[in-house]
Amino acid sequence: MEITQSTDKELSTGHRIKAIVGGSIGNLVEWYDWYAYAAFAIYFSGSFFPNGNQTAQLLNTAGIFAVGFLMRPIGGWLFGTVADKIGRKKAMTVSVLLMSFGSLLIAITPTYESVGIFAPAMLLLARLLQGLSVGGEYGVSATYLSEMATKDRRGFYSSFQYVTLIGGQLMALGIQLVLQKFILTEAQLHDWGWRIPFVIGAMLSVIALYLRSSLHETASFEKNKLAADEAKDKKGSIRELLKHPKALITVVGLTLGGTLAFYTYTTYMQKFLVNTVHLSKQEATLISFLSLFIFALIQPLFGLLSDKIGRRPLLLGFGIAGTLLTVPLLNGLSNAAGMWEAFVYLLIALLIVSGYTSINAVVKAELFPTHIRALGVGLPYALTVAIFGGSAEYVALLFKQNHVEHYYYWYITGCIAFSLVVYIFMKDTKQNSMLNKD
Repeated sequence: MEITQSTDKELSTGHRIKAIVGGSIGNLVEWYDWYAYAAFAIYFSGSFFPNGNQTAQLLNTAGIFAVGFLMRPIGGWLFGTVADKIGRKKAMTVSVLLMSFGSLLIAITPTYESVGIFAPAMLLLARLLQGLSVGGEYGVSATYLSEMATKDRRGFYSSFQYVTLIGGQLMALGIQLVLQKFILTEAQLHDWGWRIPFVIGAMLSVIALYLRSSLHETASFEKNKLAADEAKDKKGSIRELLKHPKALITVVGLTLGGTLAFYTYTTYMQKFLVNTVHLSKQEATLISFLSLFIFALIQPLFGLLSDKIGRRPLLLGFGIAGTLLTVPLLNGLSNAAGMWEAFVYLLIALLIVSGYTSINAVVKAELFPTHIRALGVGLPYALTVAIFGGSAEYVALLFKQNHVEHYYYWYITGCIAFSLVVYIFMKDTKQNSMLNKD
């Protein structure tokens, strides 16, 4: 597959936008596949685990969801290395194919009743493959979008990574809403209907593959590709990455609180609304969809704001508001009188989290030089998300099962406060961007 090369002078605004859209849509498909698992877990958990109470079954599926995250650091290392050595475009193309295979495997896995322990084992294998894929996707796509953007619009362009990341979840919830309200009964969804979104995910990957096959490679990578042979040996290597300890620690610190808050208010929230707020599954799906739709729309606005005032003020806003308001918001949400009151609490929480989600991709990309950027963005991020984001559902459900659910609210608060300390002492990457040296 031939890579289309480009330089800053050759790449017109139209081609640049096409590259951003193409890369983002591939990202959307990949994240749809990842989130379909979380969205439909309330329907398929009973198919893979013996009968028990709802929290116990959700705890088992959340455990496999968390295990899938353990593959993300490996994916961040593998695809980050490929992207830094061979190209951003090739790495993104392979990652979307791997994700589609995992999705197809979930779609065809038989139930526990049919094959016993092999059913959850196959589910685990599929999630491990998807974890490997999505672990590589983040670092590579964040690097690609940041390098494709113009200097004065990096925050805006890179914000589309989370627009499409959230869009993937919206697609999963949208398909769920359509199946719930217009096509299948509750019994059919529990019996076999939950397989439909995974079939759709596998099919969508063909579209993503086509779009990514026609992308331009970034000018930053092409220029770096011409470096001396000695420098080429350093591309995408762990040894070279460890020469940037401050940047590595910064990625971990700025990610920790943000990723936990993000996965709480998005991936876990649907189960929280059903299991704690006691809304119906249809109500939980509807307000999750509406809040995420608004969440996606405001990401570019926050990205544009960061291009005007810098990245650090937005991160500080998230850190301060998240530390002070997480417990009151989750307490209010848990005691909400109805779906629309719950919707307001959830929307406020997502507005706060936007200070992190809209710009975290570009901030990380601005910390590393070209030859180590994809690995530098992807690996420490994936490690942090695997530990804190991937375990969010499991930890929350574990606290709930032990009747101390409010401890989870303080756990989130503590993690955001830790990230706030990092935001206070870090330099604003907009003014000190390594991308400016490409």
